[in-house]
Amino acid sequence: MIYRKDANFPYPVLANTSDNYQENYFDLDVSVSDNVDYYFFDFTYEIDSPFINQLLSDGKARLILIIQTKDNKFYPLTPGQKQVKVRKSRISLNNRTSLQLHIQALEKISFAHNYDLNDFYLQYRDELYVNQFSLLGYSNVVRFNGNMKKPYEIFEKKLDENLKSDIKIELGQETIVIHYKKQEYQFNDLPKSNALNNAYIYSGLSKALQAFIINNDKENLDIEIDEIEEPEGALDLKLYQLMKHKQVKELNMENIDEVIYEISDRIIERFDNALRGLESDGN
Repeated sequence: MIYRKDANFPYPVLANTSDNYQENYFDLDVSVSDNVDYYFFDFTYEIDSPFINQLLSDGKARLILIIQTKDNKFYPLTPGQKQVKVRKSRISLNNRTSLQLHIQALEKISFAHNYDLNDFYLQYRDELYVNQFSLLGYSNVVRFNGNMKKPYEIFEKKLDENLKSDIKIELGQETIVIHYKKQEYQFNDLPKSNALNNAYIYSGLSKALQAFIINNDKENLDIEIDEIEEPEGALDLKLYQLMKHKQVKELNMENIDEVIYEISDRIIERFDNALRGLESDGN
């Protein structure tokens, strides 16, 4: 379970909201990214207690990451582990998702040499023991805000009846602009109109990624995303951040379709489902 308020234990526990320890700082920070199949929870933490840190270093205690959505999921961590990868089919992130780190004893622990305790417990530390699997500490709670990036945030729709073509895709300063000659080409009168526009979304992403490659590596046309500096152009910066967020490592003229698959949350699959939904409705 996740502890959101002070909890009573018959022994001292390290927590930001407790005064059992003289230095009770146990802070967790988490960032979330994803690709097509997985969520990646990257985290850092800081523990002030030398006693607790020594237990972790000696393998006498371990950290457990708890992710709470509709229920609690527990992920025991190996020493030095700073990322948890969770298949999307196993978890659904929303605005109520919370994360917390717990410290669990892996053997019977004596507090006899725990000089980090407050004055009250210091006088009794020789008598304090906790059993294997007991909770030794818990961090602050990190709440996920649910704002995962979507490819549609970099798109803009405009109507232009003077177009010489039915559809025109233009790379603007900050967005990929889809110009429509007719209002009905946006499918606003049909269910799942957003998904029906995915064919245009795909074309726009392809055009923008080609431009991204040329803008950021004219000579080799092959980009290692983690090795380039943040682009100066606003649209390129959005694409860069989206690729970083989706764990894309490489972009070149040969793998553009693969990258679109990674960053666009199955837009072709959803386009296909929308079309088949129209067929089943008899339209």
